[in-house]
Amino acid sequence: MIAEVQEKTVSSAPSLITEAEALEILEGKIPLLSVVARASEERSRYYTNRVRIHILDNIKNGYCPEDCGYCAQRKGGDSGIQEYSLKTPEEIWDDAKRAKDNGAYRFCMVTSGRGPTDKAVDKLAETIAKINGELGMKVCLSAGILDAKKARVLKDAGLDRYNHNLNTSESKYNEICSTHTFKDRLTTLEAAREADIGLCSGIIVGMGEELKDLIQVAFELKRLGVISIPINFFIPIKGHAIQKSSLTPEFCIRVLSVFRLVNPDSEIRIGAGREGHLGSLQSMALFVANSLFAEGYLNVKGSEMVQTMNLIRDCSMVPEFTEGVPEGWDEYETQSLYDEKNFPELYKHKK
Repeated sequence: MIAEVQEKTVSSAPSLITEAEALEILEGKIPLLSVVARASEERSRYYTNRVRIHILDNIKNGYCPEDCGYCAQRKGGDSGIQEYSLKTPEEIWDDAKRAKDNGAYRFCMVTSGRGPTDKAVDKLAETIAKINGELGMKVCLSAGILDAKKARVLKDAGLDRYNHNLNTSESKYNEICSTHTFKDRLTTLEAAREADIGLCSGIIVGMGEELKDLIQVAFELKRLGVISIPINFFIPIKGHAIQKSSLTPEFCIRVLSVFRLVNPDSEIRIGAGREGHLGSLQSMALFVANSLFAEGYLNVKGSEMVQTMNLIRDCSMVPEFTEGVPEGWDEYETQSLYDEKNFPELYKHKK
């Protein structure tokens, strides 16, 4: 059964700040708590106290001909990641079933490469239809560059959203990739939108960009009507080939707030790097964003589901499962320093 509330496929609410105001926020000229309070109000307006948990599934890893400098799967990256061809439909379905059982709101299938062939699209369509029909689960696909024909096949199979991140601004793009262009990415998003597939597109923060680049992406996503925006914070692991920026937890919160205020009714997702870059401010981030990933990212480990559920609970929020919020979700294991079993170890001075 699909969630009772019908999701929007296009962001329609107007931006609440100008580019100049966004710059002031990122420059730290407005107190952080004032920024968070305003962004939190919009988050609550559209998503109440619910949090959508997404689980990624690499259905094909490595063997990529693209040279995206931020990706461990890039051509010539020598990152040491495991490479494997496209998983079978049965393997993908099993992964989707496991994701749903673990509390995922949406199952996100990701495949490496420039873009899918017609044959690959047909296979993916069959798998999407099965997950939709037998699990009643929302599906997002990230498979690279897409044209209108392929987008229509995926839509007819029941694809909920298509992910294709802009990653950075148009003026910065040729510094992070040479095998395709910013325009290629825009064309893919436009093809998915014309097929009435909800757009999922975001950014990677911390790749040596300027503040104006972040602002340009925020407003470009607004122009496209993107309904789901993952905000990733660059993780500088082996295999990458770009300049990295120094990120602080406060700055990351400011970035999330800018994207919320520019795109108030969009699903703002805390993506890769939240554990390391947000640190102790992860809870504060959830008062701005209404979505996050659990159980890792494409090629990097992340928080386990238990930790993610506890984070949500600590904020007095609830996870939004595919079929709503079921009874018993809060039975996930909790670990308190003040559990009785820990008492003997709490004494500073023992006899």
